[in-house]
Amino acid sequence: MQEPGFWEDASKAQAITIESKSLKDKLERFNSVFTGVEDLEVLLEMIKESEDEDSIREAEGELKRLQEEIDKFRIETLLSGEYDKNNAILTLHAGAGGTDAQDWTEMLLRMYTRWAEKKGYSLETLDYLPGDEAGIKGVTLSVKGEYAYGYLKAEKGIHRLVRISPFNANGKRQTSFASVEVLPELTESQDIDIKADDLKIDTYRSGGAGGQHVNKTESAIRITHLPTGIVVQCQNERSQHANREKAMAMLKAKLTELMVREHKEKIEDLTGDLKDIGWGSQIRSYVFQPYTLVKDHRTGAENGNVGAVMDGDIDLFINEYLIQSSNGTLEG
Repeated sequence: MQEPGFWEDASKAQAITIESKSLKDKLERFNSVFTGVEDLEVLLEMIKESEDEDSIREAEGELKRLQEEIDKFRIETLLSGEYDKNNAILTLHAGAGGTDAQDWTEMLLRMYTRWAEKKGYSLETLDYLPGDEAGIKGVTLSVKGEYAYGYLKAEKGIHRLVRISPFNANGKRQTSFASVEVLPELTESQDIDIKADDLKIDTYRSGGAGGQHVNKTESAIRITHLPTGIVVQCQNERSQHANREKAMAMLKAKLTELMVREHKEKIEDLTGDLKDIGWGSQIRSYVFQPYTLVKDHRTGAENGNVGAVMDGDIDLFINEYLIQSSNGTLEG
């Protein structure tokens, strides 16, 4: 039998090992960029003498690559929060706008999926509620990869769509809303304890398309944290045990975020009917008609290529949020 504190010490040692590897990786990346700059300087000196067109194109390509790597490195230095390196739990909910809002929520899901794929992140669906006619009412994803939470936290809030509605026979412009919630997925060293007496756990039959267990067994799990009124659910795993495990991970993430937001050190200090996202002013607008423009109202960042944005090109908005948030110029 292991002595008391063994697992705690092992967990701390694991955390130190992970941090050590991270620092080593950063140092190697820095040295790689530094070497790249030195090599580029040598290449530029050669170009001055020969003016070779192939060398010029090579230098231009290397300069672009180095600039992108430096920009990425610079942004990552801003991700120094306790949970920034963690995986993320991303939840989208349709808001005001009926079928259009549900379609808009599915469009956002596609946008974040494309963005995650470009980043090399993996996605796992934890919960999915389809729309009545089209789109989705809500979806929860686990986004796995280094700094997933650090980047995606910039997306938390209300997203507004303005377009000619494909669901309106008169072809009128429609404004729709969807909310984006982002939580850090906790690591073993960050885990928190929740009292069993504070939980109400319900099982129900999972809904949606696909899967031999859908609508046949009560494998879906809904967990209510009684002191705060927080409700989480998971239905996409095939077993009740797996769904419960995922739901608990979501609950712990929500409670951790609330503890940070409310400046609390213990879960016991969190009480009352706390809401995750209020329907207030939007953080970003996506205008499809009569012109095309995506504008972040917090940072002022804009992109007129709405098609590229919907294909996952959202780093401009994320990076600008991180920069302004770090230097204290962020609005709202």
